[in-house]
Amino acid sequence: MLTLNQLTHSYVQPGRQRERTRFCFDLNVEAGEIVALLGPSGAGKSTLLAMVAGFLAPDSGELIINSQHIERQLPSERPLSLLFQDHNLFPHLSVFDNLGLGLHPGLKLTREDKEKIVVAAARVGIQPYLDRLPEQLSGGQKQRVALARCLLRNRPLLLLDEPFSALDPALRNGMLALVKSLAREHHTTVLLITHSPEEALKIADQCAFINQGQIQVVGPTREVLENPQHDALKRYLGRV
Repeated sequence: MLTLNQLTHSYVQPGRQRERTRFCFDLNVEAGEIVALLGPSGAGKSTLLAMVAGFLAPDSGELIINSQHIERQLPSERPLSLLFQDHNLFPHLSVFDNLGLGLHPGLKLTREDKEKIVVAAARVGIQPYLDRLPEQLSGGQKQRVALARCLLRNRPLLLLDEPFSALDPALRNGMLALVKSLAREHHTTVLLITHSPEEALKIADQCAFINQGQIQVVGPTREVLENPQHDALKRYLGRV
């Protein structure tokens, strides 16, 4: 479903004109899989996600979704949705209208669209709050709104950039379970950035360990994390 083939980006760090940092990624993800991206800070997790999303243009390589090359497509043209730690809700719009933006950017909603909004809100447990403004919601409720908006967009690929890291453990676990349930229900492919091996074990079918600008280990999550063989991965997990 998703293929990264020698997808490369490099840049020169400010003040270090002679030092070029290079990222190069190879990855194959099957349709409906949930893949956790783990690795130390600065390893390249966000760079990978930014290239898939279209916010960062690759220098070279291939990015293929459902057999279609998308590496030169605009972010708005790509068949994916994104969920960040910053939920990106519009503060002056009600929850209902924030959800409606997932269906029509001008909020020109049909009766069928409005029914879809109510169903999606009920699915993530926010139906009682459709008339509220974001400032009237808790952090967990805001992330449920953002997740419901992604659900309404009905894209085959969902990108998650540590969206629940600011939530307390109970809420975070609940949101992870909800994402996993919705992904299975809609056969959505998911890429999740996380710093938590425990989080990866709870949700991910596959785990990719990113280090020094490349994917150094990839495989079934439990196998990768519970029986690490790679030295850098062992150090990351505190096994040495």
